[in-house]
Amino acid sequence: MDILFNFLQTTGFSQMSLGNVVMIAIGISFMVLAITKDYEPLLLVPIGFGIVLGNIPGIASMPLGVYDQGSVFYYIYFGVKQGIFPPLIFLGIGAMTDFSYMLSSPKLILLGAAAQIGIFITLIGALYLGFTPAEAASIGIIGGADGPTAIFLSSKLAPHLLGSIAIAAYSYMALVPVIQPPIMKLLTTKKERLIRMRPPRHVSKAEKIIFPLVGLIISAGIAPGALSLVGMLFLGNILKESLVTERLANTARNALIDIVTILLGVSVGASTKAQVFLTSGSLKIFGLGALSFAIATAGGVLFAKLMNLFLKDKINPLIGSAGVSAVPDSARVSQMMGLKEDPENHLLMHAMAPNVAGVIGSAIAAGVLWAVMVK
Repeated sequence: MDILFNFLQTTGFSQMSLGNVVMIAIGISFMVLAITKDYEPLLLVPIGFGIVLGNIPGIASMPLGVYDQGSVFYYIYFGVKQGIFPPLIFLGIGAMTDFSYMLSSPKLILLGAAAQIGIFITLIGALYLGFTPAEAASIGIIGGADGPTAIFLSSKLAPHLLGSIAIAAYSYMALVPVIQPPIMKLLTTKKERLIRMRPPRHVSKAEKIIFPLVGLIISAGIAPGALSLVGMLFLGNILKESLVTERLANTARNALIDIVTILLGVSVGASTKAQVFLTSGSLKIFGLGALSFAIATAGGVLFAKLMNLFLKDKINPLIGSAGVSAVPDSARVSQMMGLKEDPENHLLMHAMAPNVAGVIGSAIAAGVLWAVMVK
């Protein structure tokens, strides 16, 4: 009986708290949303599963979780804590991104820049709620709707908030089709949603090859802190556009990004141990993240309307919402909203311009914030 009693004390069930049960339920709900609603399944399935893994209690003397030095998950999580995984994901994103839509209409880059306003307004809000400047900067980057960038910056400035910030960022990325449409409809008129834009011009191969080099020099010159993110993004893109490294580009946009996404998702999910995650600070982060994402969406739409006051060839303001860097989901939302008003008005190619500009913009914003906060 003593042996049986001792065994029962070592089980996870005997040590499970109500908080662990709540987090396991959240992890399962993430997977349900991903599988039944198709909300970012490549992200939410591994993250949801990781949340379940991280909330099964272990024995104190056994290193099992991401916070237990020597455990398997501790070493996987090392890639998150040290900011290794985000640049690798950017490499894959670069290898699958076509910048030609942005190059064909450079003025649409401004929409990607305008959407970053959510980052800085949320930073101010986080400071008001009592977060330190470094913590506020890490929380604000959620408004870029770019999970890897949010993880990268928080790993440098606020590693103790990494789990909450990562889960918030990826949650709102997954909810792009839910959050953005009401804001877009509220801020535009039917006449504006019916605007048809000119087809993009043809972009030459030379332009596509030169752009990653020029983009790297300008972006990293403005924000050296963004070097690892934009550097890997543009490296992936030049592997794609050069047409002589197709094997490398194919590896980056398929096998590599898939492996890193699995490892990042599971380890980030496993970091949400109830005793660490269920705090008032986490609730504030989720609230500020929602505000940041809404402001970023509104900022892109409203700036498109402002640009139309000075442009002869009008911009459909629906594509302004794609300035957040949730690639390509926010561009697809612009397309969906446009087709609802006019089944023949295809906005996807136009929306991809501010969408990829938003990726670069959020990385530069992260680099700027890192440089400012470490001084």
